[in-house]
Amino acid sequence: MPDAPKSKDFRRFRESGQRPGFSKAIGQAICDARDQVARFLIARGATPNRVTIAGFLITCAAAGCMYFGASHQAPYWSNGRGPLSLWPAYAAILLFAAGALDMLDGAVARVGDLKTRFGGILDSCIDRFSDMAIFLACAAHFALRGHVTLAGLAVIAMCNALLISYIKARAETVIPDCSVGYWLRGERFAAVLIGASFGHLPAVMWQLAIVGGLTVVRRMVFSFVFVTAQDAGRPLPPAGPFPGVGRLLLWRYPRGSVPYDVVTGLNIAYIIFAPLLWPALADVSPATDLVRRRW
Repeated sequence: MPDAPKSKDFRRFRESGQRPGFSKAIGQAICDARDQVARFLIARGATPNRVTIAGFLITCAAAGCMYFGASHQAPYWSNGRGPLSLWPAYAAILLFAAGALDMLDGAVARVGDLKTRFGGILDSCIDRFSDMAIFLACAAHFALRGHVTLAGLAVIAMCNALLISYIKARAETVIPDCSVGYWLRGERFAAVLIGASFGHLPAVMWQLAIVGGLTVVRRMVFSFVFVTAQDAGRPLPPAGPFPGVGRLLLWRYPRGSVPYDVVTGLNIAYIIFAPLLWPALADVSPATDLVRRRW
């Protein structure tokens, strides 16, 4: 088999010159294992498009589990309020498998030199369909149970996911790169996976609806500043941290760096522990009573 094209994994990190963090070591090990599995699949006739479709079907199954239990807490990790079931855990298992396939389709295409012009289009579309399946399933679950706030947050989180990807695709028709912002698809997927594992999907809806929107704003602002500076002949804005005090904005650092690890650790801690300390993140829907009084 010919040498595979160079992977784009951690490209921004390599260009930044930052000190590697735990996510770099863990991520690189996962990438190496992914490429080995890709070679195994290629030898058995797998194609990127088949892997993509298989991952989407498993994601739909995970979404079905969320439809039945997005507001449920896991019996092994509960704050003592709200219904308990294993639906979130089932969703987490399926999401793990779907995430593995989502990583493998691109690796199969790259390692096996099986890229096609339509393959990239299919992969991008399936990623969007997968996002919609997950968030719409959660929104339907919350809506059918009277959780007006959480249903709205799930829809907003879905809009953020779609906009983050769309802004990048549209911006890169006029600027070289718009891969800025913390909440990339990998981070969003990991948040949902961890939330499902611990039965804390409502907390994830709050997180991705509110904080996830910052990446939408970041990409819009970055695109505007970049194009404006380019047209005026001024220095182009940095995609990474600002100099001076701006270096304290840890979420601007690339995946694989130590500051990125700090931000990621805080986000994971929020998903796992915040609903135990603040039950409103798990089973309270503030807008429900307001809507009932209004109508």
